[in-house]
Amino acid sequence: MVMQLGSSRLGPAERAQAWKELQENEFDVLVIGGGVTGSGAALDAATRGLRTALVESRDLASGTSSRSSKLFHGGLRYLEQMNFGLVAEALRERELMLTTIAPHLVHPVSFLYPLSHRGWERPYVATGLAMYDQMGGARSVPRQKHLTRGGALKLFPSLKSDSLVGAVRYYDAQADDARHTMTVARTAAHYGAVVRTSTEVVEILREADRVVGAVVRDVETDERIEVHAKVVVNATGVWTDDVQKMSGGRGRFRVRASKGIHILVPRDRIAGEVGLILRTEKSVLFVIPWGQQWLIGTTDTDWTHDLAHPAATAADIEYLLEHANSVLATPITKDDILGVYAGLRPLLAGESENTSQLSREHAVARPQPGLVSIAGGKYTTYRVMAKDAIDIAGKDLGEIKESVTEHVPLIGADGYAAMLNLTHELSEQTGLPSWRIEHLLGRYGSRLEEVLALAAEDDTLLKPVKSAETYLRVELKYAVTHEGALHLADVLARRTRMSIETKHRGVDAAQETADIMAEVLGWDEEAKRKEVQTYRERVEAERKSQELETDTESDAARLRAPEMRQGLRRVTATK
Repeated sequence: MVMQLGSSRLGPAERAQAWKELQENEFDVLVIGGGVTGSGAALDAATRGLRTALVESRDLASGTSSRSSKLFHGGLRYLEQMNFGLVAEALRERELMLTTIAPHLVHPVSFLYPLSHRGWERPYVATGLAMYDQMGGARSVPRQKHLTRGGALKLFPSLKSDSLVGAVRYYDAQADDARHTMTVARTAAHYGAVVRTSTEVVEILREADRVVGAVVRDVETDERIEVHAKVVVNATGVWTDDVQKMSGGRGRFRVRASKGIHILVPRDRIAGEVGLILRTEKSVLFVIPWGQQWLIGTTDTDWTHDLAHPAATAADIEYLLEHANSVLATPITKDDILGVYAGLRPLLAGESENTSQLSREHAVARPQPGLVSIAGGKYTTYRVMAKDAIDIAGKDLGEIKESVTEHVPLIGADGYAAMLNLTHELSEQTGLPSWRIEHLLGRYGSRLEEVLALAAEDDTLLKPVKSAETYLRVELKYAVTHEGALHLADVLARRTRMSIETKHRGVDAAQETADIMAEVLGWDEEAKRKEVQTYRERVEAERKSQELETDTESDAARLRAPEMRQGLRRVTATK
């Protein structure tokens, strides 16, 4: 197997080549799971010089890693739980992302913490935020700033004036989680990892008591092959227990699925320049600026149904509206909602039955020779989780090099700052407005030229998508040629976020997107029709599930839609 640096492209040709390499080579590390932790583990292994493969049964970030609160943050509430180690670790990672690893994808965002009690509350909050700043929160972002009620209302006019007596402003960071995860996976490919989606593990291979690889199935063709590896890393999040059972051994920990839902509303429905963090009886509620929308979340409830398609109920949505409206002068309603999404946190099951109290720390185990499992944790600490998983793999691999990922920028990071300074020049060269160039740089960094090159022979690709003008048509093509998208939902829900940012939830852009994808993937008219129809049915099922009151009803409604990827097994969360 020859390491070939520089090829981060995940297009149809690379997909065919990856299948050949999976079949013909023995790997040091085979990672199962294309979420942020699995992608991070593949990058960590590849940059240590290990022969690495990553397989994902659906799409990159198709599970939890596209459905987070989209924050890189220390977690203020973990300070209250006295979990100082987790906060310090997360803040260090946030700083690395902002400065070295992903400055093009991860950007500062400020929050107001409203104070509702005179006297004791301000010094109490100030002490917590001072610790937050000291632990790493005030290096590339400003420190906390105290505000009077009037000062707070200037920054967030939509607050009820009687809902606060003052506020504190502090900073964290945010990113498009799906785009970040996909970029981590592409960076792993750049350093020689074989990365392949729609590739499902159907059997774990064993010799005596040792795991030696897996049988994988191409979900698109149903073809099966054996992949041999010295170590298999189970980075499947809420599917951890399922893969553990497949290996025939006992796991060292159990994962519980906790559902968190978010809603998006138009930016003009709430007047505010900053985000908002509110305490609730269970945890915290965020109101986060997100492009032309506000992102409001989240909930924290046990989920015991289908793991691939968690459903938000009407009760979940009402919970978010009620808590947000408790401080908003003009209430938001269901009619204001553009998008809704539900994700599952893979929490380490403990003694407590309350999911909000379950550990957000991660655990790594080697339940049997040749198998490493990693679970738990927060999106923010994915790099540390990945490092720990590959460190433990050293027990089977022998002496391995130290992790270097804290020094490895993701593709698009190198040259990003310079290109940002050249926004005006790039605007003149391309004929695109400066705001559009800035937006594109925040999605692709220095890979922007690679994106725009696809429009060299077809300038219609530089036009906006008709029903989602935030995005250019060329981005839809690049999603397929370079970013591994194989189905409409990959593009509408993850490479772009039309499925949650538009009232039509991507449906009105489905045909235009299918036409562009078809040119690269060779779809005929029937294939296009089927893709568009399947996507429509997905959105209809999601809308229906969000009108029902219970998880059981919502789950049943959501599962009426067909799978984009045929023949995948349904896995239900363990109780």
